[in-house]
Amino acid sequence: MELHILEHRVRVLSIARPGLWLYTHPLVKLLFLRQRSRCKFFSLTETPEDYTLMLDEEGYKELPPSEFLQVAEATWLVLNVLSNSSSATDFQAVGVTKIARSVIAPLAEHHVSVLMLSTYQTDFILVREQDLPVVIHTLSQEFAIYREVDGEPVPVACDDASNGFHKARLGPSPTVHPIQSPQNRFCILTLDPDTLPAIATTLMDVLFYSHSASKEGSSDDPDLDSIPFFAFSLIEGYISIVMDAETQKKFPSDLLLTSSCGELWRMVRIGGQPLGFDECGIVAQIAGPLAAADISAYYISTFNFDHALVPEDGIDSVIEVLQNRQESRC
Repeated sequence: MELHILEHRVRVLSIARPGLWLYTHPLVKLLFLRQRSRCKFFSLTETPEDYTLMLDEEGYKELPPSEFLQVAEATWLVLNVLSNSSSATDFQAVGVTKIARSVIAPLAEHHVSVLMLSTYQTDFILVREQDLPVVIHTLSQEFAIYREVDGEPVPVACDDASNGFHKARLGPSPTVHPIQSPQNRFCILTLDPDTLPAIATTLMDVLFYSHSASKEGSSDDPDLDSIPFFAFSLIEGYISIVMDAETQKKFPSDLLLTSSCGELWRMVRIGGQPLGFDECGIVAQIAGPLAAADISAYYISTFNFDHALVPEDGIDSVIEVLQNRQESRC
């Protein structure tokens, strides 16, 4: 398998819900006016608490500072795992549960904090730029590692990172965070970028106007019926959208594309309190048990909480697997 370090240098931000009005103009530009922006990595996720943005430095420049904007201190690099298929030149993306043992777990053991962004097309792993030497040293036995330079993959030797590598520090065992499962049924979709203007008004309505403060759910309520959650990403020309089935009804059915089986997904939300960015092993404690149980999943990290999406018909098994994980640590 190959591990690619993409060219994007990503910032992670939170826009407070009351301050969204201040950012509608730059967000509309980043969403719909690609010819007016050099941003190549854009992800916006609405949660009950806030709007999380993951975007490259060009996109970050578009956002004015304000009291409503929180910015994580680190700059993050984007990793992507590709697996050989039948053709020597054909590579395919690998799901998050399939890389749980080979990527997520080893990085957790070396105390590398990761964020995950699963899309319709692939899974992106985000690591702090300062942790890259540890990442390369940790994963070089398992992967051929390439760093993209001007759009071309350049092989990275383990020795290239040796100057910055420090042995893993012993740290506390990761906290086992509580989980919640709202009742929303989610769709994971894509869209031809050329047809994006056709859904622009609906998309703006869903993102900016559909959820009033009275509708917002509380993440402290484990029995919550449903929560506002909508994720849109436009990365290197590919669009991915995660929305619940009720929201999907607002969009033209002939433009949004999904898998042939039209599978619906349920959410497992990780964290009783905001997770922060320093703790390691959060993704591993979810992806590992799901991988062991052979359960596929999408995983989306946000500024405060993490979210795993699993097949609807397997949600009971997922809850049982993850509750057993909690009980075994008690």
